Amino acid sequence: MKKILSCILLAALAIPVFAQQDVNVGIIPAPVSVQKTNGTFVLDKTVVMVAAQPETNNVADLLNAYIAAQGGFALREAKSVNGNQKAIVLTTEGADQLPAEGYKISVTANKIQVTGKGAGLFYGVQSAMQMIPAKTGESFSIQTVEINDYPRFKYRGMHLDVARHYFPVSFIKKFIDMMSQYKLNNFHWHLTDDQGWRIEIKKYPKLTSVGAVRNGTIIGHYPGVANDDQEYKGFYTQAEAKEVIAYAATKYINVIPEIEMPGHASAAIAAYPELSCFPDRATPIDTKTPWAGSRNGKQVQQTWGVFQDVFVPTENTFKFLENVLEEVIALFPSKYIHVGGDECPKDYWKESAFCQKFIKDNNLKDEHGLQSYFIQRMEKFVNSKGRSIIGWDEILEGGLAPNATVMSWRGVEGGIASAQQKHDVIMTPATNGLYLDHAQSKSADEPTNIGGFAPFSKIYSYDPIPGVLTADERKYIIGVQANLWTEYIKTPEKVEYHILPRMFALAEIAWTQLDRKDMKNFTEERLPLHLARLDKTNTQYWVPTPIGQPDGVVDGDRVNLELKTPMPNAKMYYTLDGTRPSAYSTLYVSPLKFNLAKGEKRVLNTIVVTSSGKHSVVTETIFNNGAASVKPAK
Repeated sequence: MKKILSCILLAALAIPVFAQQDVNVGIIPAPVSVQKTNGTFVLDKTVVMVAAQPETNNVADLLNAYIAAQGGFALREAKSVNGNQKAIVLTTEGADQLPAEGYKISVTANKIQVTGKGAGLFYGVQSAMQMIPAKTGESFSIQTVEINDYPRFKYRGMHLDVARHYFPVSFIKKFIDMMSQYKLNNFHWHLTDDQGWRIEIKKYPKLTSVGAVRNGTIIGHYPGVANDDQEYKGFYTQAEAKEVIAYAATKYINVIPEIEMPGHASAAIAAYPELSCFPDRATPIDTKTPWAGSRNGKQVQQTWGVFQDVFVPTENTFKFLENVLEEVIALFPSKYIHVGGDECPKDYWKESAFCQKFIKDNNLKDEHGLQSYFIQRMEKFVNSKGRSIIGWDEILEGGLAPNATVMSWRGVEGGIASAQQKHDVIMTPATNGLYLDHAQSKSADEPTNIGGFAPFSKIYSYDPIPGVLTADERKYIIGVQANLWTEYIKTPEKVEYHILPRMFALAEIAWTQLDRKDMKNFTEERLPLHLARLDKTNTQYWVPTPIGQPDGVVDGDRVNLELKTPMPNAKMYYTLDGTRPSAYSTLYVSPLKFNLAKGEKRVLNTIVVTSSGKHSVVTETIFNNGAASVKPAK
């Protein structure tokens, strides 16, 4: 049954007044504790803003700008509260007693006080902004309440692949804004892959003059139907990278760069063929995609998948990677440097006489041992610079590097094994909905995507801490992350469509305590409020389908189906003859009730249309009373 909703706080637009009726006062992710009291704080022009400590100035400006954009007035600033003066007070006093990144909000009839420091104060202000309802007349009425909040996990991440498709700095900043408004704190920037090298390395200019350019891209889902034969290029200068990092820091977001090794190296090898086991061998062409480009020598890949041409483990290669990482480390202050380590084919290593001799000379067991050697050697270099590596869970193969943090993506097993070996783990399993390039529904209306099925509800239902771990082992699960790979995502608008609403489910499983999660409250009360706001912006999102509609075949002779709109002011339209619904079809206004004769079936198709005209995918339900060979439409 589909109960899939979404939202985001991107612009100064009001949450409807009934946010005050929600047990979590409209906040996503849900706080640790919310104690509502009887009363309201009236926010109007007479209220003053008190931000006495230097650390509170920036968040005070943020909140005041938000109020001005919503209400048309800004608050006067004051150094203290006098008498019964109504005030919003932002303070760091008492914040030392709060957990890391924690905050408190106290709303009484005369005062809103947000207490925290650093990220905690910033997050408190984000929650306060989510609590502000729609303006009524010249003021806002805010529920009186006591809120205590802090995160479940210290690492709360979102990943964006810019190697397959490049996105401008302006959109990277918007992506960071979306993260910060929902208390996500690590931006994983996937900068290099077979289809493009996207970060300037001054010592190796060909990485961007050659490696950032591919001569075409397949059309359609792999293996595709043709090649567009269009040059595709783009990269971030070091100045632009610094700009993004500095911007993210103002939002309390750490930026983690990923430089892939030893596999996913085609773009680097196209620029510097000596990094290959076979420098003079042309890039093999995938026989399934003969239109994926062909030329003498190496090439930046024009199709998707995993490729055999990986880094050769020569001293020249290691020196190259050390030089690259030296520039990357100088740019990125992050504790973590991601080195990939995933999907490294061993074919060329097996074929290469040099690699086989290297394995023997270094007493390595096999090619998996060679991969382990490769990652461990690069880890030593990164550690020597005072940083730590993250790798995908394939780095377990052949033996973990001593200080590595593991991202468990192929399932939960890699995370379990790593935690049992006392290594920090970030859970990001595709099997549990955290690959946001997967389809959000089974509808044929979904745009071209990599496949899979990762509805919003699947993410929300996931607990990042595997139940098989002991109490001691569980402490090594430091967080959770969702990943967006962009083989089939060319534009910022499609990025938004894929991450929203799923990013909000991620935010809740990353921040909210397990006993505070509530699927019904999340999907039917809080998300509709945020969706209403999002619908008034230019940001794209996946419009949720009707709440209460079964997806697939329902057997029986009697239908009594009540549906609920997934957001305020949306309308639901339907057909019962199998045809495609539109805004000109029957408007849903009351429960659908009808009987089915023996052997009869009816096909219900629905669509949701928002007040801005955005619409959901078509959802199909087949009501069947003994009809033969009934299958949902593809």
